[in-house]
Amino acid sequence: MLRSLYDWTIRLAEHPHALWALAIVAFAESSFFPIPPDVLMIPMIIARPSRAWLIASVALVASVLGGLLGYAIGAFFYESIGQPILESMGKAQAMEQFNTKFNDFGFWAVLGAGITPFPYKVITIMSGWTGMPLGTFIATSILARSLRFFIVAGLLWGFGEPIRAFIEKRLGLMFTLFVILLFGGFLAVRYL
Repeated sequence: MLRSLYDWTIRLAEHPHALWALAIVAFAESSFFPIPPDVLMIPMIIARPSRAWLIASVALVASVLGGLLGYAIGAFFYESIGQPILESMGKAQAMEQFNTKFNDFGFWAVLGAGITPFPYKVITIMSGWTGMPLGTFIATSILARSLRFFIVAGLLWGFGEPIRAFIEKRLGLMFTLFVILLFGGFLAVRYL
């Protein structure tokens, strides 16, 4: 089953509309979707290494735009729902202190979530919720997502065929590591 899923992903990566599918996944992952764009990006680059930089660029632009949607979700729902509830409970002051602390370290939070398997959508929504300056959010998102997507693209572009052979020989191990990283990110969100 894993082999057929891998083969299907490689075929999808070679499809004429694969860049659109990647853009949709990267956009959605930054605000509400749980699957990272790497699931499509990696096989797309393996299938067509000459398009590595284009593929990384599409993932970057779509991810940052999706991050703006996540930011808007945080900003919209906090003001309309969260703040009145907190005020009625007498917790508005505590949230102000949390917002200040988050925004003091917000650059590092966005950078870390943008590069690592930590779910980026959590930070995009929190950035809007806490009122992080939009310019800081956008600049840090561009930096973080550029690092993540272009490093992956560069490695696959430079070592594509050996990496493809490695992945195909150790598909089960690679899938297991991916799932561990994905769930580790979700656990970090829940317990940190």
